Amino acid sequence: MTGLSAGFAATTDKRQPLPDLSALRPRVIPFDVIPAYLLTGVFAGFFAGLLGVGGGVVVVPVLTIIFTTQGFPPREVLHLALGTSMATILFTSLSSLRAHHAHQAVLWPVVRQLTPGVLLGTLLGAQLAARISSRSLSIFFVGFMLLLAMQMIANLRPTPSRRLPGWVGLSATGSIIGAIASLAALGGGALTVPYLIWCNVPPHRAIGTSAAVGLPIAVGGTIGYIWNGWAHADLPAGSLGFVYLPALAIILLASVLAAPLGARLAHRLPIRVLKRVFAGLLLVLSAKMLWSLYGT
Repeated sequence: MTGLSAGFAATTDKRQPLPDLSALRPRVIPFDVIPAYLLTGVFAGFFAGLLGVGGGVVVVPVLTIIFTTQGFPPREVLHLALGTSMATILFTSLSSLRAHHAHQAVLWPVVRQLTPGVLLGTLLGAQLAARISSRSLSIFFVGFMLLLAMQMIANLRPTPSRRLPGWVGLSATGSIIGAIASLAALGGGALTVPYLIWCNVPPHRAIGTSAAVGLPIAVGGTIGYIWNGWAHADLPAGSLGFVYLPALAIILLASVLAAPLGARLAHRLPIRVLKRVFAGLLLVLSAKMLWSLYGT
């Protein structure tokens, strides 16, 4: 019996230890950043409804600042901000598309011809974003915000001077729009609307068609940021590739509630003045984003 017991003890000593399951426990988002995410969603939704600008121009710089304060990996902060912003557009573009379709403002043949190029461009843009440094990506984003702010301040609009091209031309244009929109995490309205107006599309139809094009931009961009961030092991818990799900959920909730308020006030407030104020705010947010990434 003694030998048998000793043999049994030796056998049990050779058992492998149980795996550590602590990594599988649900992680709760820090309570102190929830108000910041809520305010981001309110601000983005309000100005999206008021001025018709995509929430990405607000969400990306603000999320960059918040993610930096949360201690996320510096090399991945901007990529997470871009991917999360693109995912918010995936949901908000649906409601915008439905509203413009109800007013018969969407040129669906144009959307169908733009979509193949848009999907290709957004996927390639997300892949490029994942492979370039945060510094280069931030310089591109801030440069684009600077151009957008200047357009708002000067109230620049293209002069209708040509007709829409065929499907090859539209598909090629869509790939360019998709790539730039993906790199800046925008719905593409800043590019699609001026292009369509330049091609003699009436402004209300240009806006409605651009809203519909925002859906394939968001689909391709979101898939691209998820796919290209999937293998990054140092991303924070709650990330799906380069999409940070806790921030996405809170921002979406707040923006959906705030957007109708902005839309109602759009007919009562001086939009041209507000655009210039918003443009100035974009410049401040972009500067603050750069400081959070590279300031000492």
